[in-house]
Amino acid sequence: MIEIERGRQLIYEGRVIKLSVLEMELPNGAIAHRDVIAHPGAVAIVALDDDRQVLLVRQYRAAIGQIMLEIPAGTLNPAENPIVCAARELQEEAGYSPGKLESLGGMFVAPGYTSEYIHLFLATELSPSVLPMDDDEFLEVERMSLDDALAQIDAGIINDGKTIAGLLRAQRWLRTG
Repeated sequence: MIEIERGRQLIYEGRVIKLSVLEMELPNGAIAHRDVIAHPGAVAIVALDDDRQVLLVRQYRAAIGQIMLEIPAGTLNPAENPIVCAARELQEEAGYSPGKLESLGGMFVAPGYTSEYIHLFLATELSPSVLPMDDDEFLEVERMSLDDALAQIDAGIINDGKTIAGLLRAQRWLRTG
């Protein structure tokens, strides 16, 4: 069932991603081509304040032409520890420093065409601590109860995969942890 890479052609190298076409030998000996986006990985943070309010960010996403409501997230720098990245991104995007960061696991975004893996974290014991946003980020922070955020998933209002996974895993962790 394993495919064997026989060749790779770099098509595009951007600031964050690399797009390649892979030539793969299939288990039956046939050759197939796979479009693959290499991504350095990312973090996403479910930040809960003392009142169990979730910090969410609204931002425009050019790929889909919509404003999305999401948990704070960001791309890993080369060789960066995900927990360090999570603390930084929470400060940059929501203006808070976590007193406690706990892993909620992670997820591959779309393994059919990208290597991107998102590390999910639960941030609690929050304190105000602002870092400047990236020059190309324009975000609005919104608070809502975890229950309201979960209801927005059910209603199809929150439809971002990492946000759905993070909120559901946080809910489960809070019940059992």
